[in-house]
Parts: sequence; structure tokens; C-alpha cells
Amino acid sequence: MLWLINFMTNIRISTIGFTKKNAEYFFEKLKKSGVKRIIDVRLNNVSQLSGFAKKDDLIYFLKEIGKIEYIHIPDLAPTKEILDAYKKQKGDWITYEHKFIELLEKRFVEKKISKELLNNGCLLCSEDKPHFCHRRLVAEYLKNKWNEDIEIKHLV
Repeated sequence: MLWLINFMTNIRISTIGFTKKNAEYFFEKLKKSGVKRIIDVRLNNVSQLSGFAKKDDLIYFLKEIGKIEYIHIPDLAPTKEILDAYKKQKGDWITYEHKFIELLEKRFVEKKISKELLNNGCLLCSEDKPHFCHRRLVAEYLKNKWNEDIEIKHLV
């Protein structure tokens, strides 16, 4: 019986990036994974470069295609300064990672976001793969801060 209780309290967080994916692949991946909500962690969620992943379009597609909720949480995004230092000024990943983790700590995101909100949720960003993306850092940060048995699955 104890195993069942632990199994039921296990938190599952997915992550996904929309670049290098067409809409069919993206939405099928979300549906098959059992995601209940997208948690948009992008700094800019209305860019014309986002195609089907622009905020207003994405809200509609998620609801119609997969009955998936949408929420945008800017506190889980890097600042423009941190992002520009890495992307535009060709900064190194280690520096970016340290600055972003410091930002999450300053924002106390682990206290502002409920585990229930993230459970069966999927962190959305633009990067194709999670290795050099802040969505992975967010998921790992929350897992460490909450000291919980959190399963992180990257949908690629």
C-alpha cells in the first residue's frame, strides 16, 4: 500500500521545444505523452518567428487538438540581458547556466509555483533539444529545490 501512495504522489514534468518540428509532430508528441497543460517558459511568446507556437494560436491549437491547457509563466524565463549575453554576444553555456540559476533563486520560483500545476505539465521553449535550454534547467532546479521524486521527460 505504501508503494501505491508514493506512486500516486510522484510528479511528472515534460519539456518540449518547438523549433525543427512541424505542427503535426509537435501536437501528436504532446497528446501521446499525456500532457495536461503547457507551461510556456519563453521570454517572448508572441514572436512572428514562432509560427504555430505563437501564444494566441497555440492556446487555440492546444485546446482543440489535445484538450491541453496553456499558461505562460515569465518568471521561468531568463531576462533579456541574460539571454542576449548568451545568444547575441556568444557567451558560454556555463556562465548562462549559473546566471539563470541565480535568477531562479532570486525569484523564489519554487515557492511561487505549485507542484500540482507542474504535475503532468510540459515546459515549452523554442530550443529543439533540452541540453542547452533553460527549460531543462527549470525542471532540474525545481526537482532539487522541492527534493521530490520528480520524473523529467524531454519530448524531442
